[in-house]
Amino acid sequence: MLSEQSTGLVRATLPIIAETIEQITLAFYQRMFTAHPDLLRDLFNRGNQSNGTQSRALAGSIAAFASMLIDHPEHRPDQLLDRIAHKHASLGVTAEQYTIVHRHLFAAIAEVLGDGLTDEVAAAWNEVYWLMAGALIARESRLYALTGISDGDVWRPWRVVGRIEETPDVATFMLCPADRGPIPPFRPGQYVSVQVELPDGARQIRQYSLSCAPDGTARWIAVKRVTGTPEGEVSNWLHANIREDDVLRVSAPFGDVVLDDEDCPVLLASAGIGCTPMISMLAHLAAASTIRPVTVVHGDHSERTHAFRSDLGLLTEKIPQAASHVWYENPEGPWPAERTGLVDLSGIEIPEDTRAYLCGPVPFMRSVRAQLLQYGVPASRIHYEVFGPDLGLD
Repeated sequence: MLSEQSTGLVRATLPIIAETIEQITLAFYQRMFTAHPDLLRDLFNRGNQSNGTQSRALAGSIAAFASMLIDHPEHRPDQLLDRIAHKHASLGVTAEQYTIVHRHLFAAIAEVLGDGLTDEVAAAWNEVYWLMAGALIARESRLYALTGISDGDVWRPWRVVGRIEETPDVATFMLCPADRGPIPPFRPGQYVSVQVELPDGARQIRQYSLSCAPDGTARWIAVKRVTGTPEGEVSNWLHANIREDDVLRVSAPFGDVVLDDEDCPVLLASAGIGCTPMISMLAHLAAASTIRPVTVVHGDHSERTHAFRSDLGLLTEKIPQAASHVWYENPEGPWPAERTGLVDLSGIEIPEDTRAYLCGPVPFMRSVRAQLLQYGVPASRIHYEVFGPDLGLD
C-alpha cells in the first residue's frame, strides 16, 4: 500500500507523468541500452523496440499500477502483475535487474520532467516503483521455486525430434530434452521461450505456445514465419535453419492463461497462429474425456493458412459436447456464406457461465471479447493471451 504522503504526490503528478510517460520510457530504453547493450542484444525483443510497442506497454503498465494504488488502495492489479511475472520468468529475469531498470528509469524521468521533478515527487514515484518491482520479484521467485529451478535458471537444451510443415508459413517443432532429463509438466495454454543465436551474434528470445497435450513425451511448438517490417528475426531463422536433430535453447514452461479445472462450459476462440494454445487445451480436454460443453471458434485467411485444421476436426469429434465454428476471410473452396469473413458469434449459444479463452491478433480478441460481454459473459471469465507487449483490449 502506498503511504499517505506519497499517495497525495502521486495523485497530483499522475497527469503530467501520464502525459509524458512515452517520452520517459523511450528515454529510459535509450539510456539503459547505451549502458547495457547486452540487454538489447540478448534479452529484449529488438523488433518490439524498433516499432515502439514495448515502450507503450511499459508506459501502460506503470500508469495502470499507479492508478490502482491511488483509486483502489485495498487491491493490487494481480492479473497485470501475474502476466508480467510469467513473461519475465520465461526470460530468466532476476531481482538484480530491477536495480538496473530503476537507475535508468529515474534518470529518464529527471531528463523529461526537469525542474518539475522535486525530491519529494521523486521519492513518491520511487515508492510506486519498488512496490511494483517488489511484487514482481516475489511472484517471479515463487514461479521459479514452483518450477524447481534457481531464480533465472530457466534454460535447457532441447533436441528437435521432428518437424511438421503445418502450412507454408507455420512449422511445428517436436522437442525432447537433449540432456535426457525429466520433461517438466505444463498446463494447457502455457508457453516456452526459445533463444537462438542470430548471424550478428545476438541471442534473441521469443515465446511460443506449447501446442500438444501435457501428458505426451515430447513438447511441440508451432512457429509462424513473421513477414513485413520488421520481419520476424527469430521465426524466419528457425524456419530456415532448424531441422531434425538440431538443438535449441528452451525455457521452462510459463504462462498465466491456462485451462481451468471447472465443469462449466468452455469457449476456445482463436485467429491465425493464435490457435496454438487452443489446440493444446482442446487436446487435453479430448484426452481427459471431458463431458464439458466445448465451443471452438477460429478465424483465418483461408483453408491453406489454417494451421492444425485437421487436428481441430479430429479432436472436436472426440468430445461428446463439442462443436467447432470456423470462418475464412478468403475461402479457396466451397464454403458456407455465413462462415465467410470475420468471426461472428451471433447464432452460437454462449451460456453465461462460460469460461472463455482468446488468442490471436488484438483486433480479433477485442471484437470477440465485446461480443461475449454482450452475451452476458462476465469480464472476469474472459481470459486472453497476447504474444508481444500487452497493450490491453479496452
